[in-house]
Amino acid sequence: MNIKENDIVMCTVKNVEGTTVFVDMEDNIQGSIVFSEVAAGRIRNIREYVSPSKKIVCKVLKIYPDHIELSLRRVTAKERDEISERYKKEKMFEGMLKAISPDYKNIITEIRKEYELYAFFEQVKENNKLIEKYVNKKEAESFIKVLQEKKDKEKEVKKTFSIKSFADDGINEIKDILATKDKKMQIAYLGSSQFSITYSAIDYKDADNKVNEFLAKTEKIAKEKKMIFEIIERK
Repeated sequence: MNIKENDIVMCTVKNVEGTTVFVDMEDNIQGSIVFSEVAAGRIRNIREYVSPSKKIVCKVLKIYPDHIELSLRRVTAKERDEISERYKKEKMFEGMLKAISPDYKNIITEIRKEYELYAFFEQVKENNKLIEKYVNKKEAESFIKVLQEKKDKEKEVKKTFSIKSFADDGINEIKDILATKDKKMQIAYLGSSQFSITYSAIDYKDADNKVNEFLAKTEKIAKEKKMIFEIIERK
């Protein structure tokens, strides 16, 4: 695990001693968080923020030969969501490899030499043949079968909303607001200022959260720009 200052990393809380939280990262790397970096202001109950075995997303402050100093409070909500999503994808991928090969740990090591694991997983979903570079033909066939089964099990959340702008450049403003880099987020124009938003995930709650987060963000921006925004279908 190649860690640099200011990196955002996933950690597992090991224990709390005095006013310091000790955590583990990948490759058995040890880290610590002083209470002042857990949360801003006075902490009345540390277990509201950290507890043994809890997964937390932290920012790397300083790197020493024997440990790394981290911060929990300096991580933004966006950074936390991105790393959490990345972590879930990597664990899912590891589980799939474990199911098809007893040598899955070495396979992961080889993949990491060329790719970030989560990025490779995303590419494999688009091009199944990439996995053949790291496993034999039989294992590749098994992996692709498992991958397809997971795709088939994805839950879809779809909602409808309307957004109207009375500005001269209203159409382009709406296009900008609805633009997203998330390839799984599908937005379609239905006519009469109405749009549908669709998101698929294995976990229905994850898909629903993604849709709700996007709608909340869109509503906030729309109101700032004096647009009319309404969620038509909430379920």
